[in-house]
Amino acid sequence: MKPINRRVFVERSSQAATLIATGSSVLGFPAIARSQSPGDQIVLALIGAGGRAAGHASGMSRLPGVEFKYVCDVWKDRGAGIMQDLGKVQKRAPQRIADMRTALDDKEVNAVVIATPEHWHALATVWACQADKDVYVEKNPSISIWEGRKMVEAARKYRRIVQVGFQNRSGPYAASARDYIASGRLGRIVHVKVYNMLDGRKWEPKPDSQPPAGLDWDAWLGPAPEVPYNAGRHLDWHPWWDYKGGTLADDASHQLDLTRMALGDPPHPKSVLCIGGNYAFQSQREVPEFQCITYDYGDFSMTCESGNATGYLRKFPGEVRFGDKWPHWPTSATRVEIYGTQAMMYLGRHGCGWQVVVEGGKVIDQDKGYFPDKWHQPNFIDCLRTRKQPNSDIEQAHRSACLVHLANLSYRVGQRQLMFDGALERFTHNEEANKLLKPAYRKHYRIPEEV
Repeated sequence: MKPINRRVFVERSSQAATLIATGSSVLGFPAIARSQSPGDQIVLALIGAGGRAAGHASGMSRLPGVEFKYVCDVWKDRGAGIMQDLGKVQKRAPQRIADMRTALDDKEVNAVVIATPEHWHALATVWACQADKDVYVEKNPSISIWEGRKMVEAARKYRRIVQVGFQNRSGPYAASARDYIASGRLGRIVHVKVYNMLDGRKWEPKPDSQPPAGLDWDAWLGPAPEVPYNAGRHLDWHPWWDYKGGTLADDASHQLDLTRMALGDPPHPKSVLCIGGNYAFQSQREVPEFQCITYDYGDFSMTCESGNATGYLRKFPGEVRFGDKWPHWPTSATRVEIYGTQAMMYLGRHGCGWQVVVEGGKVIDQDKGYFPDKWHQPNFIDCLRTRKQPNSDIEQAHRSACLVHLANLSYRVGQRQLMFDGALERFTHNEEANKLLKPAYRKHYRIPEEV
């Protein structure tokens, strides 16, 4: 197989990086009407004040012409560090609020950055779109297929920018991987393996108790079913179906989205089968410790293996994400392997980049990356001004999130294969699974059928 010309490839990657960083339509997203000029001040509200929120506040507030007016969290003890940091870099200090609707009602606010637990993502996004606010929402964008589609409908109806925190889509290495695969140099793609084999610990249930001082537990639950306060649900919501969807909805969603982009964003798979269980720790958590999923796309297959007890496998370290070092692929916990008829590609998220190998492990082509937040956050801010659709638009993010939801639903209905009608986003011949497409929302926290 003829190797790609390195000079041409570097030039192409550089051009892609420039287009991605400036929000140009390198990914083919349609533009919508301009509503702000490039020099306008951007006023943001931060919804949720946890760890990831701190990163967004720090990164976006340091971009030209950007400030946060509000920091919102239902727990008054959260966000002190964020408030302090913003107070140092902004001309005016942000206001601390507990109800996001205060920010949504403020006409000065252009956009919200949503970094709440996942069960709040969809409703907060719909509310924001209805209030004519643009949105940056963290991954995973939804906890169900139905509400993810409502996020798309709200974004389109109200002509809002909705960027999702799948930041690999802003990395030049992701664009170059997509271009390389599209060139046919791997041959015909026949199989893909996505890995999410992480370290972890045994999940231990916690007793119900009184909520900590300053926490509005009812507001934290929001759309989710009403239950007594439980520190396990509050501080470690990942293993519960009502709030997230486990390790698959956390780290694995990044690899699944990056894989879809690299493959040219294929439509929904035709079927899914997920088997799994609490194999390592025999815990009683709802979402299983380990899951093995097979997706059938018709002309290729894809598997995803996700778990939390393989500590000898590691995520890509800092010297890989932020430097020039390549990973040791076989022990990389979050690698992707793309198999063509002529060669295979190792693909890594969060700046790792990719390498193409042939017989004997010989590397014939490669493109090293860098952690993509430095492109993803500016892309969102730029799109607020240009009104171009962002690199991680809600439509493709929703389709990537569906891979998580499809797998979890297959597991929940007895680890059975499910046939999926992608056009309708419903299952054929399985009403039990169809009943789980939409969560049961609490009164006052419901997403309407017509957003």
